[in-house]
Amino acid sequence: MKFVMVPGGWQGGWVFDSVAAELRGGGHEVEAVTLSGLESDRPADLDPPNLDTHIDQVAEIVERSGEGPLALCGHSYAGLVIAGVADRLGDRLEQLVFIDAYVPEDGDSCWSLTSDTFRELFIAGARADGRWVAVPDGMDPRARPHPLASFVQSIKLTGGPGPARTFISGGAWPGTPFLPLTERLRDDPAWQFHEIPVGHNIARRDPNSLAAVLGALSAA
Repeated sequence: MKFVMVPGGWQGGWVFDSVAAELRGGGHEVEAVTLSGLESDRPADLDPPNLDTHIDQVAEIVERSGEGPLALCGHSYAGLVIAGVADRLGDRLEQLVFIDAYVPEDGDSCWSLTSDTFRELFIAGARADGRWVAVPDGMDPRARPHPLASFVQSIKLTGGPGPARTFISGGAWPGTPFLPLTERLRDDPAWQFHEIPVGHNIARRDPNSLAAVLGALSAA
């Protein structure tokens, strides 16, 4: 199976390095995406990309991925990105995997789905220029400011049939906005549900367990 992996806010494809190594060792193909505007060499005068830009970027990757089973995985903010891609290209995907991620319906945004704590973080982080949200304290030094427009833009979804869906929870970490979603999906027969209770950044904290869950999807 091929895995296309999309990181959450402020992070690049590097966040999946250890997970990708495990999956490749199991014979899978992996493409880890760095979303537009999050590159290490981003031009200083770049206009901030929005959610549509990121959906278009990942949709193009999926479209050129060729034949064969494909799992599209998104962490955190990227739940909106992969949902938008699946709405457009659902027949090309075998699995859609939300890794402690937002699961939107039509009209939702990261802003509307997150908690007051994160909304305040977005506002404070964008105070310098109103365009880019500064990297929160404690993140990897490779993290980059995130385009505010992508956090606040609403998604447009048609609600058509899509691929099999999996939610991987990071557990009840402090400040998580995902507890109601986790409890709703845990017993939803339309979803596969897994929990790796190591906190939000599962790919960095327990790449072996995440790779094992993802690898098992290809045999499901």
